[in-house]
Amino acid sequence: MSDPIDTYSVTADELRQFIERLEQLDSEKADVAEQQKELMAEAKGRGYDTRIIRKVIALRKRKPDEIAEEEAIMEMYKAALGMK
Repeated sequence: MSDPIDTYSVTADELRQFIERLEQLDSEKADVAEQQKELMAEAKGRGYDTRIIRKVIALRKRKPDEIAEEEAIMEMYKAALGMK
């Protein structure tokens, strides 16, 4: 039968590894976020509308059918409100 202290020791080491890896990933995520911020600043400096860039990126992640349905509903709502 294994000693509970040995089990705790192994579990603590494993837990420490998980935590250290998660901390490393958080650091990498922060680095990527900073790079994205810098890239958007560069795009803005060249005259691009970063708000629209973000929208285009979001659209590229979606299925064409979802986009078409949303646009159709938007047009219907705009027409109902006399916005055309």
